[in-house]
Amino acid sequence: MIDPVDTVDAADTVTPPKLELRAVEKSFGAKRVLDGLDLTVDEHDVVCLIGPSGCGKSTILRCIDLLDPIDGGAILLDGVAIAGSGSGGGGLSANEVRRRIGIVFQSFNLFPHMNVMQNVTLGPRRAHGVERRDAEDRARQLLDRFGLADKADEYPNRLSGGQNQRAAIVRALMGRPEILLLDEVTSALDPELVGEVLGVIRDLRDQGLTMILATHEMGFARDVATTVAFLNEGRVLEAAPPAELFAEPRNERTKQFLRRVSEAGRL
Repeated sequence: MIDPVDTVDAADTVTPPKLELRAVEKSFGAKRVLDGLDLTVDEHDVVCLIGPSGCGKSTILRCIDLLDPIDGGAILLDGVAIAGSGSGGGGLSANEVRRRIGIVFQSFNLFPHMNVMQNVTLGPRRAHGVERRDAEDRARQLLDRFGLADKADEYPNRLSGGQNQRAAIVRALMGRPEILLLDEVTSALDPELVGEVLGVIRDLRDQGLTMILATHEMGFARDVATTVAFLNEGRVLEAAPPAELFAEPRNERTKQFLRRVSEAGRL
């Protein structure tokens, strides 16, 4: 098993956060993208990451899902390090982590040569050894739930952007993840299609799924989040419930960002 980063006394029954990032660092060449970033996510939380382009929102999600290795610090799932300090020596594999943490990308990333059913069942069948019949039964339930029951045999180029994004969310939910990461999932959509995808996310929130969203949709963040975290230059400068952060931000950089967003009519 993976060793926890900190030794916890047996008498201490405090439940650790569902997910925790401690002083996480990540660079691409000479560019420091995450600079000692800290973030705590409790079970059933919906955390919206906001901030200027290039502040590290997408990189955080990719590091959590182990798509990009971190250069320093640690990422913990239920108190156990899955990346960085304390994560050596075996234990959870990357596939096991990704079974517990699903991710949805802004560009859908559906395979164009596969229909919807093939796209959403590929991961469970190939990575987790789920039988085709079981995977397809699960897929039909989810496709029906998200209004795609009649699209199982369609190919991505025959679907709208909103339908493709809903199919991508179904794919991420196939393994019954404990945490869902969503990376700017409405940014590639026409404005009229944004609402249907945001409606799906609201439904998942209402069902208690823990989620972390990188988003530019300030109104949606205000509506759906339990916590909004403002990022700047690779750090979380301020994190608070949306009513507090949007109404009375404490950090001067947060105030500046929200003022510009408001002036642009996006708040």
